[in-house]
Amino acid sequence: MYRGQSFIKGALILTLAGLFVRVIGAGLRIFLAAIMGDEGIGLYQMAYPIYTTLLAVSTAGIPIAISKLVAENLAHKDYRGAHRVFIISLVILTFLGGLFSLLLYFGAGFFVQNIVKDPRAYYPLVSISPAILLVTVLSAFRGYFQGFQEMMPTAISQIIEQLGRVVVVIILVFLLLPRGLEFAAAGAAFGAVAGAFLGLLLLLYLFFKNRGEYTRRLKRQVVRRDFSSRQVLYHIIALSIPITLGSLVIPLVNMVDLSVVPLRLHEAGYSTEEATALYGQLTGMASSVIQFPLILTIALAMSLVPAISEAQALQNSSLVKGRTELAMRFTLFFSIPASFGLFVLAKPTTLVLFENAAAAYPLSLMAFGLIFLSLYTSTSGILQGLGYVLEPVKYMILGTFIKFVLSWVFTADPRLHIGGAALATVISFFIASLLNIRKVSEVTRWRFNFNELLFKPLAAAFFMSWGVHVIYRIAAELFVPAFPLRLAQATALFLAILSGMIIFVLVLFLVGGVREADLKAIPRLGYPLFKLARRLNLLGR
Repeated sequence: MYRGQSFIKGALILTLAGLFVRVIGAGLRIFLAAIMGDEGIGLYQMAYPIYTTLLAVSTAGIPIAISKLVAENLAHKDYRGAHRVFIISLVILTFLGGLFSLLLYFGAGFFVQNIVKDPRAYYPLVSISPAILLVTVLSAFRGYFQGFQEMMPTAISQIIEQLGRVVVVIILVFLLLPRGLEFAAAGAAFGAVAGAFLGLLLLLYLFFKNRGEYTRRLKRQVVRRDFSSRQVLYHIIALSIPITLGSLVIPLVNMVDLSVVPLRLHEAGYSTEEATALYGQLTGMASSVIQFPLILTIALAMSLVPAISEAQALQNSSLVKGRTELAMRFTLFFSIPASFGLFVLAKPTTLVLFENAAAAYPLSLMAFGLIFLSLYTSTSGILQGLGYVLEPVKYMILGTFIKFVLSWVFTADPRLHIGGAALATVISFFIASLLNIRKVSEVTRWRFNFNELLFKPLAAAFFMSWGVHVIYRIAAELFVPAFPLRLAQATALFLAILSGMIIFVLVLFLVGGVREADLKAIPRLGYPLFKLARRLNLLGR
């Protein structure tokens, strides 16, 4: 717990956990759809918008504030200060979680009557209400461990939480389905409570397991820093409120699409049914695909906050710049090939996932937005670690306003239609990420090296795109006669993606885009890869 991890290793740990959770979650949805049908899934889903909104308000960005403030205290060897930050935050989150759990439990009837409009949704709302308290307390412990730059407890608790949720959901759905869909949906909703409880039990075990060592460090502490509980509380609130506002920006972007896109598609000549279908292709298909590769950059941002906070607290500007450079390299070396790959493979991706070829159009345009959204996410983590928590919010609000204007203009153009909304999203994230990068450069004096960070990975991505296109066509021609169509397409798509990863890495080595520090930052495999690359004279300067 006390040795810490490199933030790259932490990001990879969280990424693997995130992928596992997403895959298990997708499997659970398939199971629920098969057992409960569309109506049952609808009742189950009705509880989630209200639950997630109340949960976002109750956590209020405090877990990120915990990780930052704990990391700063640990950088000064102030274990007492780190512990005080955690205890005060835990009290706040327990109070807020309990308050909003009670609000959802006793207010379920009000929400059903005035928002959901289906009385059967009362049972899922009541059933899921205790999860708010458990998840807020769970988030406090996760923020605490992340402040130590230990991401494994968060990752394992996420996996335990999801597995517990799945097991409880399956059992309760089978037991309660004979009593009616609303009770089965309530059982499915209660899975969130059981999962959070199991995840919290694990973190409590890890916390008390390390308690003895931490107490010894407290007793041996030499550093004395005089911060009152009121000052600590002020710092927590000052950090958490802007972070909370930032977490509400993406829902705001979705609200812009909801309010503008269908309306302007009517202006482009589409009927209500056609406009709704196109809106579904953009938000339910293209956007959901784009969110999947973001798991890595979200994990990277979570790891960056305490890592940058520690470097800043030590007043080590070279460490801040080094970690910033490494984070930007990993962000671009991942997002550039991912976006090019999605562009080239947009049609087979939407066919395999949704059996909808038309959704390839908005996905192919939004694919390039992945680069800018990844950059925005990573640089937001850097700025939050440096204490500039309000800047990413301001820049994204500006980007959202520009998106509103561009969506209004582009979506009404019959030549662009739904692609206009996708293009507006790409431009808005481009502007927000550019402003974030400029602020990072201004604060850290780090400079964006276009040759290393942009031109070399772009060259590798260009060759990768050509290879992916050819490999998919050949593989599809081979597999389609031998397998069912969708299975053949999925197999060809998997081979194309795997080949694309190999081609990108090889070309990146050949153009001198990989450096010694890049390889050494990779957990376990880094040093053997470094020795091999040096022997073959493939490393860039």
